[in-house]
Amino acid sequence: MNRLIYTIAFFILTFLDVYGQTNERERFVQVSGIITDESYKAVPGVAVISKKLRRGTISERTGIYSITSTPGDTIFFRALGFKRYHTIIPVSYEERHCNVDIALEIDTIPIEEITILPWKSYNDFIKDITKEKPVDPIIENMNDNIASIYIALANQTGVRISPEAGYRYAMEQNFSALTTKNQYPVNNLLNPFAWAKFINGIKNGLFKNQKFNKPVNAKVRKIKKKSENK
Repeated sequence: MNRLIYTIAFFILTFLDVYGQTNERERFVQVSGIITDESYKAVPGVAVISKKLRRGTISERTGIYSITSTPGDTIFFRALGFKRYHTIIPVSYEERHCNVDIALEIDTIPIEEITILPWKSYNDFIKDITKEKPVDPIIENMNDNIASIYIALANQTGVRISPEAGYRYAMEQNFSALTTKNQYPVNNLLNPFAWAKFINGIKNGLFKNQKFNKPVNAKVRKIKKKSENK
C-alpha cells in the first residue's frame, strides 16, 4: 500500500514539474523599445541585461533595443555618463511582447579644479627647466649665417650697417636672382650668337658717329681747288 502511494506521488510530482517547465517556456516575453536621454535624443550603445536569464544586448544607433525576458524578470540599463536604470516585468504579465521605452538621466559628478603638469614633482620641474636642450639645426644655421654677415660687414671699410643698407643689399640680391634665376651671370664672350650679332652691328655702322662725318660739300670744295690748280 505504501509503495503504491509513493508511486502515485512520484508520478504526480513529475507531471507537475514537467508541466511547470512547459508553462515557463511558453511564457517568454520579448521586451523592446527606444532608449533616449532627457531631451528625447537617442542613446546608442546602452547595455541591456536580463538578470533572470543572464543575457544581454546593446541598443542600436537609433536607440532601439530588443531582449528576451520572462515575467518577474529584472532588466538593467547601463550607459556611460548616465544613471543606472532598471525595470521589472510583472509576474502576472501574460502577453508575448512588451514595449518599454526608457529615458536615462545624465549622471554628472562635480569635481574640484585640478592642474595637470607634465612633471611628477617640483624637483623634476627644476631639472627639466635647467637642463640644456639641443639647439634646432635650422636655428643654428640661421645664427651662423647672421654672424658671418656681421663679420663680413665689419671687415669692410667705409661700410656702415644700417637698415637702409640692408634693404638695398636685399633688393640687389633679389634683382640678381630674378635676372639670372639664381644662376651665374651669362658670359657673352663665349657665345657665338653674340659674336655674330656684334659683327653684323659693325658692318651696319654700329660704331659710326654721325657728328664727325665729313659733309658732302667739303668733298665738292676739294674737287674745285684741284681743278683750279690745273
